[in-house]
Amino acid sequence: MPRAIISPSVLASDFGQLTAECKRMIKGGAEWLHMDVMDGHFVPNITMGAPILSCVSKGVPGIFMDCHMMVAQPEKWVNDIADAGGALYCFHMEATSDPLPLIDAIHERKMKAGVAISPDTPSSVITDEIAAAADMLLVMTVYPGRGGQKFLERCILKVSELRARFPDKDIEVDGGVGPKNIDLCAHAGSNVIVAGTAIFGAQSPEEVIATLKSSVDNAQKKIEPK
Repeated sequence: MPRAIISPSVLASDFGQLTAECKRMIKGGAEWLHMDVMDGHFVPNITMGAPILSCVSKGVPGIFMDCHMMVAQPEKWVNDIADAGGALYCFHMEATSDPLPLIDAIHERKMKAGVAISPDTPSSVITDEIAAAADMLLVMTVYPGRGGQKFLERCILKVSELRARFPDKDIEVDGGVGPKNIDLCAHAGSNVIVAGTAIFGAQSPEEVIATLKSSVDNAQKKIEPK
């Protein structure tokens, strides 16, 4: 299995101190920063866009921005996000009818490509061909559109299904994840962990990040053959 990566969701940060918050997470042990981009169409909420990502990229040199594109026409924003410093562009399968050319366009802009599925979308929509082209698969464990929702345990079966089909692929979980349910996610086969409130709201974010990473590492030791 691929290695453990913790990607704190900046949706739970203090947006008035966004650059400082990102630096705080990296200092605390995070490798990626999960940037939730919402357009008010695919989801009812509106958050940050390319101009804000550009400011963060300039303020935090070398940052790996894991851009979760909760947008209605994901093909429209590839160039803007790439120009803003995005490192990974993850679009929703529900938002496009032609994912393979979109993945190609993302790669042409030197970004990693991710595909996401919402809670009511079966894992089978991610075909072998799509998974082979993508760099990461994201299973949402809440409904996309706002932070602070309750973790949906039923979605974890999809993580297990995808891990069984794609043992070497990065598989991310996002939504209501924290120390109380990380073992469930890790043992199902997720190696990229998004957590928002659980990290940003903690007295010691670095301890939470270490706990999440350790859980994935321990799960991998039990899953991988001797």
